[in-house]
Amino acid sequence: MFYGYEYTFRSLYNLKIAIEECIKQYYTQKITTKLKGSTPVQYRINPY
Repeated sequence: MFYGYEYTFRSLYNLKIAIEECIKQYYTQKITTKLKGSTPVQYRINPY
């Protein structure tokens, strides 16, 4: 998980937080050509 980086989590809560942060980063920072060079959040705000 996390693109080749391995982490050891002390609890399920810490794992849950890490997964939520990963998903948040994916939707707010990942630029895709499918969405005309925008992040999914930017495209949702202004689809044109």
